[in-house]
Amino acid sequence: MTHHLAKIALTEMQAELRDQAMKFCADKSPIAKVRALLTDERGYDPDVWQEMADLGWLGIAIPETHEGLGLELADIVPVAEAMGKYLMASPFISTTLAAQAILFGGSDRQKAEWLPKLASGTVATVALFEPSGAWDLDTVEGETKTFVLNADAAEIIVTTVRHDGQTRLALIPRDRIEVERETIIDETKRSYRFDVPKVTEDDLMPADLTAAALDRIELVANLMQSAELSGAAMACVDYTVDYLKTRKQFGKVIGAFQALKHPTVDAFIDAEGARSLLYAAATHVEKQGDGEIAVRMANAKAQGALSYAADRSIQFHGGFGFTYDCDAQLYRRVAMFAASQFGDAAFHRARLAELLL
Repeated sequence: MTHHLAKIALTEMQAELRDQAMKFCADKSPIAKVRALLTDERGYDPDVWQEMADLGWLGIAIPETHEGLGLELADIVPVAEAMGKYLMASPFISTTLAAQAILFGGSDRQKAEWLPKLASGTVATVALFEPSGAWDLDTVEGETKTFVLNADAAEIIVTTVRHDGQTRLALIPRDRIEVERETIIDETKRSYRFDVPKVTEDDLMPADLTAAALDRIELVANLMQSAELSGAAMACVDYTVDYLKTRKQFGKVIGAFQALKHPTVDAFIDAEGARSLLYAAATHVEKQGDGEIAVRMANAKAQGALSYAADRSIQFHGGFGFTYDCDAQLYRRVAMFAASQFGDAAFHRARLAELLL
């Protein structure tokens, strides 16, 4: 089988969204605010969240028939990239995943009830991970879900359940779930665990749509995570370069030393490579077969690019780099947590081997 993934197209809409999102996130998520939200129980600013809803970002990939903008899935990418670059904390990814799950796996009644709400700013999330840590979304081993992002703020949670011997998706209102906050490495996010309550027939999504919905969730999650990590990788490189141009040692700016120059160039090339694969994935995401290949390539590259850039940044900041006050550690934590969600880089490469060979 021959795959053609070379074409990368940044549409006029995506370029406009990227400019808008970069300006918005730079203004609403300066590093001082990022750090202030680390200790906030909710973990994000609800006023900023409503501004994002008013901009239409939550309805980008929701059809106009359900009060969304009716744009392409690829148009989410520039927004997620900007959020990653500025470490903007919000339920954007979790709510978008829930919307896509309902769009591809919900009944007409469920779509009509929830999609307009999600497009206008209602927070939602997905609960798919078991305590065992399996990345096979079809696996339901028990009744406990973990790594459920923004569960406390969500009004609705889309979760996998075992029903009559089958894996099914269910929409459960938050008020029927008791959540427990988890401590995770990435302090810019809020993660919870809970025991799935007894579901009713009204909660369940159509059985014949489960497989397609789970595939869609995985595809969208990996695409958005690639965007978040790609944006963060470039921000981390910028942060390091700024330091290398100002810190002096032995009477010289430390950026003049080849031992620091060369790895920084490597980090920049990796970050640019991640961004190229990201927009290739955005271009191909809706194409059968090629979409999954492109998205997994982008995710594997972005995870590696951010991990390397953040690690070099910590090292190059010297003693300060190993303190909590150094922002490089925030980016390193983003990369570490990302590896627990929907697959680490090695997992994506293994899946690529199956798809390509």
